[in-house]
Amino acid sequence: METTPLDSQDELSALRALVAEQAAKLESQEAEVTKRDSIIGLLRAQLELLRHRQHGPSSEKIERKIEQFELMLEEIEASRAEAEVRSGKTPLPELDDVPGKPKRKPLPDNLPTEEQVYAAPCSCPTCGGTSFLKAADKVVQVMEHVPASVKIVRHVEKRMICKDCDTTVSGEMPTLPIERGKPGPGLLAHIMVAKFDDHIPLYRLSEMYDRLGIDISRSVMADWMGRVSVLLAPLILLIRAHIAAVDRIHTDDTPVDVLDPGRGKTKTGRVWVYVFDGSGYQDPTPRAIAYYYSPDRKGAHPADHLASFSGVMHADGYGGYKKLYGNQIIEAACMAHVRRKFHDVIKLKPSPIADEALSRIGALYDIEDRIRGMSAEERRTLRQQHARPLLADLKSWIEETLSTLPQKQKLAEAMRYALSRWAALSVYIDDGRVEIDNNIAERAMRPLARRVSLCATSLSVWKHWKRVRFNIAQRATFPGNRRSDRLGCQVDGPDLIGCSRNNLNGRKHAGGNKSSYHIA
Repeated sequence: METTPLDSQDELSALRALVAEQAAKLESQEAEVTKRDSIIGLLRAQLELLRHRQHGPSSEKIERKIEQFELMLEEIEASRAEAEVRSGKTPLPELDDVPGKPKRKPLPDNLPTEEQVYAAPCSCPTCGGTSFLKAADKVVQVMEHVPASVKIVRHVEKRMICKDCDTTVSGEMPTLPIERGKPGPGLLAHIMVAKFDDHIPLYRLSEMYDRLGIDISRSVMADWMGRVSVLLAPLILLIRAHIAAVDRIHTDDTPVDVLDPGRGKTKTGRVWVYVFDGSGYQDPTPRAIAYYYSPDRKGAHPADHLASFSGVMHADGYGGYKKLYGNQIIEAACMAHVRRKFHDVIKLKPSPIADEALSRIGALYDIEDRIRGMSAEERRTLRQQHARPLLADLKSWIEETLSTLPQKQKLAEAMRYALSRWAALSVYIDDGRVEIDNNIAERAMRPLARRVSLCATSLSVWKHWKRVRFNIAQRATFPGNRRSDRLGCQVDGPDLIGCSRNNLNGRKHAGGNKSSYHIA
């Protein structure tokens, strides 16, 4: 091919411009490919995460894998945002964006607002004119974080002496939570919530205060926790008395591992929860949660907790409750447990019969979704009209289908489980104050039944937890008032008494680089 020599400077400049243009296009295309790759990776990670959440077994291994997927999603989303910024293009809307709907939730109205005004110039930069018309202001709202601050409150009790009789009179200073101590009630409340509700270990709180120039050691805060737990005892008794006085409660229990001092091992204790929540049927009675701790799961513990209770109790199939049902306590079984049994069958292998059972149970839940928030009488009437026929059909279908199945199959076990509790499962039909399931109690256990957390050092710590964590933070368990709980940290080594960073015995700190035992 014959080429023409580039003698002209103009031709050389044109060639350089062409090369620069091609390089810019190539860079733009590379950015677009990187962006698409990140979106593909994001969708794949989300799909994998959803698959594990729907079909994965509930085990520590799967939970940790899900955490890794969450971290992967964060990295992919951050990379995608970086690629969008570098490309200089307007970001594409998310897949779930709907035209006409706000892309972000509005900022809360109850936050204090600080306005910063940037004045326009007094003269036109184009023509130098000084006469202007009013135009619409450009307003951009951002949410800013104000760092925490700590102040010193000086309590001064003025005193005077009577000139006539030498009597000393003084003002009335309020009593302090801890006599001869430095902490005020606000500081103690903050430490308690951070420790038991936000799961921040005391040694980290100590480091956070150190950044503010305040020296509060971990051992001092641990001592404060113990003292405040005693102050909360009267409040706990009132909460428990309130629970015992109502006639509808939800109960559940969960195992917790605590260290057995002297052995360097863990032992399994039990946490029991009793919940009253009448918001589903417009009951004005205040909601409440009472937690109890016991070293084992003997039936004597719920019998003692419910000695003065009389009414309907939502519970699972724990055998220790059977002795309680009778004259004072009426059993209301949990339809969610029945549904879970059929769902477990599907997790093992596809089953059209289990799918049919879930579809029928789902129809009952559809009714509950529609009547939630109505009065108890309205709920009872609508259940009798719409849910009673469905429930009767479900029972007949289960009885007919069960006779055709091998009795040792998981599917047959699920059906027998439902039939054995049918009377208790049907209680909610004729009482609008009774729920279809026991999910209220199970939600109350979620802040406790976590897979990985710092380990409590001994049974004595649970006395503080059941006084503080279980009663102050009860707002965390009701739907709509709380986000997902964050997982606690991990500690290493088999001797958790000696290695836990947050033990009250002041032992040696440990690194958070290995897995601990399964702890609530």
